[in-house]
Amino acid sequence: MFFQKRSAVSFDGYLRKNVKDAVNASDANIPERILQDERFEGITPFENKIWLSSPTMHGDEQKWVDEAIQTNWVSTVGANINEIEHKVAEMVGCKYAVALSAGTAALHLAVKLCAEKLYGQPGAGHGSLEGKKVFASDMTFDATVNPIAYEGGEAVFIDTEYDTWNMDPKALEKAFEIYPDVRLIVVAHLYGTPGKIDEIKAIADKHNALIVEDAAESFCATYKGAQTGRFGDVGVLSWNGNKIITGSSGGMLLTDNEEWANKARKWSTQSREDAAWYQHEEIGYNYRMSNIVAGVVRGQLPYAKEHCAQKKAIYERYKEGLKDLPVQMNPYDGKNSEPNYWLSCLMIDKEAMAPTVRGEKEAMYQTKPGKSSPTEILEAFAAFNAEGRPIWKPMHMQPIYRTNPFITATGSGRARSNAYIAESGMVDVGADIFNRGVCLPSDNKMTPEQQDIIIDIIHRCFR
Repeated sequence: MFFQKRSAVSFDGYLRKNVKDAVNASDANIPERILQDERFEGITPFENKIWLSSPTMHGDEQKWVDEAIQTNWVSTVGANINEIEHKVAEMVGCKYAVALSAGTAALHLAVKLCAEKLYGQPGAGHGSLEGKKVFASDMTFDATVNPIAYEGGEAVFIDTEYDTWNMDPKALEKAFEIYPDVRLIVVAHLYGTPGKIDEIKAIADKHNALIVEDAAESFCATYKGAQTGRFGDVGVLSWNGNKIITGSSGGMLLTDNEEWANKARKWSTQSREDAAWYQHEEIGYNYRMSNIVAGVVRGQLPYAKEHCAQKKAIYERYKEGLKDLPVQMNPYDGKNSEPNYWLSCLMIDKEAMAPTVRGEKEAMYQTKPGKSSPTEILEAFAAFNAEGRPIWKPMHMQPIYRTNPFITATGSGRARSNAYIAESGMVDVGADIFNRGVCLPSDNKMTPEQQDIIIDIIHRCFR
C-alpha cells in the first residue's frame, strides 16, 4: 500500500514506480514517443527553436555600446545611464528612474526604502524588516518576494483572483483583518497584465500601508491610461533577456521622491559617504547598472511599443485559433487596462483536464480523448522544438515558503483540511491556475505560420 511506503520512498519515486497507464514526464523517450503518436502525424519539428520569449535586437544597441567602449565609459557612470534614466522616467510618467544591475536589485532597494521609512535604519547585520510581516503577491516569480526575506521580514502571501490572475483585493482586505499592523504591500503585475490597482491602492491607503509595485513584467502596460510602475510608492522594472525590451540584464527603480532616488543611488554604489577616503555609515551594495548594459537598453527603448504590438498580435492569434477548445486565455480588464501581452497563456477548463499528478520535480498524466493537461501540452511543444512553460508556481506552494502565512478571500489558506469536517467555501485560486495553466510560445519573432503549427499541436493534444 502507498501509505505504508511513503515514509521510505519519495513521492516522485512513487509516481515513477506505481502509477499505471500514465506517462512519466521525466522519461527521456518523450520526444520520440510523441513524434510517433498518430495524433501528431504530419507535423515536422521546427528547424529553429521557437522560444517562449527571447531578446529581439535591432542594431541600434550596437551603436550605443560601441560609443561607451570608444569613449571608455564602461563602468557604472556614463551618457547611456543618464539617457535611459531620463527617458524611462518620462515614458512611465514618474520623476526619477534609477538604473540598477537587475530587477531583483531594484526590488531589494525598493523594499528597503519602504521598510526604513516605516521602521527606521537597522544596525549592521540586521534587516530592516526583522520581526515584521509584509503582504505580497502569491502568483509571481520569486524575485518579487525574496527581498522581504533579504531584509529579515516574513512574507504573507495574498491569493490571486481569476479576473486578471493578480493579487485579490478581497484577500488583501481579509489579510488586514488578520494582521492589522502590516504596513507594506509588494504587488506584481503577472505576465504584463495590470492588477486591480485602484482597489489595492484604496485598501493600502485605508490601512496606511506603502506599496512596492513590481512592474518587471509589465513595462508599457497601462491602467486607466497610465503606465504601470508609477502607482506604488516605489516601482520596479526589469530589463532581463526575456522581457518586452532588454539590456541583457538590468532593472530600474521608479519613484517621485528625490530623496529616495538619491538614497537608492547611494546604496547601489556601496553607500560611500562624502569623504576623501572610503567611509561608510550604512550597508551598501554593488547594484548600479553598467554603461554598456545601459547602451543596450538605450537602443531598445524606441522599439518598446513595436514589441508590445507584436505580442498583442500573438495573443489575439492564439485567442482566435483556440476558441473552439475547452481553454481560456489569460484574462485582463479590458475596460480599464491594456496589457503589454508579454506572455500568452491558456488555462484548461476543469472538465477538460486529463488526470494529472505532480510531485516536487516530476509529473505524470493520462491521455484522454477530448482532454489534455499542461504537462502533455508542454511535452508536445518540446518534441517539436518549441518552448513553453508551466504557470509560475505560487509562492505559498514553494518549499522555502511553505510555513509562511497564506491568505485567501475567506481567511487563512493554511491547515484547512479536517479529517472529520468537510471544508467548504475556501478556494486556492493560485493553485488552481497553476494546475491548469500553460505559458505558450510568445516570441515576437515567431511567424504567423509557425504559430499556426503551435495552435495545431495544442488541438491535437485534445484529440
